[in-house]
This record gives sequence, structure tokens and C-alpha cells, in this order.
Amino acid sequence: MSEPASISSGIAMRYATAVFELAKESNSLDALETDVDALDGALTESTDLRSLITSPVYSRDQVTTAITAVAKKMKLSQNMTGALGLMASKRRLFALPQVITSLRELIAEEKGEVTAEVTSANALTKSQEAELAKTLKARVGKEIKLKLTVDESLIGGLVIKVGSQMIDSSIRAQLAALKNSMKEVG
Repeated sequence: MSEPASISSGIAMRYATAVFELAKESNSLDALETDVDALDGALTESTDLRSLITSPVYSRDQVTTAITAVAKKMKLSQNMTGALGLMASKRRLFALPQVITSLRELIAEEKGEVTAEVTSANALTKSQEAELAKTLKARVGKEIKLKLTVDESLIGGLVIKVGSQMIDSSIRAQLAALKNSMKEVG
């Protein structure tokens, strides 16, 4: 890991831990989880928000005012709104994506959950999601929270990442393996 990346992850972990502990003390972990999902979605969808948290063009006051207004509009909890304001005033909003990731990990650990990143060629039905979660729970031994994405280039099948394990049953991977084995033969 490069030095700037390790500094960013250190900053992110400190903020995430502080916000998590405040939420835990006030018995508002569910509200924190809702806030994290909302912020993650907003960062994914809004180029303006991504620009706000990374651009050096805006002054501290402008960024603090803007992020507080965004938090109010999104109806984020008082803990999260305060943390965002503090991060803005200290010019640390650039670490927000990493803070969100760290918060997800802390919440999952508290709940005894593991997040499985599932990429499929087509969107999964609710029954397929339930069956997959049940199967993964039996294999891993913990509650499973699915993070679903669709990648049509897989052609069919799934790519599942749980912790450091990866299962690739996609047709794209099978075709690549077949291509490699044919090269070895001929």
C-alpha cells in the first residue's frame, strides 16, 4: 500500500470508529447503517457530491456548509451529520468513501455478518437471493449480507467474493479456461 493510501485508510478508520462508537452508545446502529447506505448511494450517483469531497477549489466554510445541507436534505442522523461537518472543517472529506467501507465492516462485525459481493450476468430474483444467502451461510457459518451487481459480460453464472475467497462460476471464466486448455494441447 502506498504511503498516501495508508494515511487515508488510517484517517478513515479513526472517523469510522468514532462514529460507530457514538452510534453504539446511543443504540442507533440501525440508523447508522441506513445513513451509510444512503451516503454510499449518493456518492455513487452524484458527480457533484464526489467533486465536493475531493476538490481543493472550495473553501472549508463552503464545503462545511454544503455537506451539512446535503446531510440535512438526506435526513441523516445527528451523529453522521456532525461527523461530516467535522470532516469538512478538517479537510478530511476525501476519506469519506473509505469511512463508509470501514463503517460497513464495523457494523457487519457487530451483527456477526459477512458481506458477499455477488456479480451476476442478470439480476437475481428474490428467491435466488434467498437461496444463495442460505447456501453461503451454510458454507461460511455466519449471516450473509449480499452486495449484488450485474455484469452482462459474464454471459451467465456468478462471481462470488466472500472475504478472501472467490468463486467464479461464470461462463466467461469457463470459456477462458477452455481456451487456455486448447492452447496447451495444440
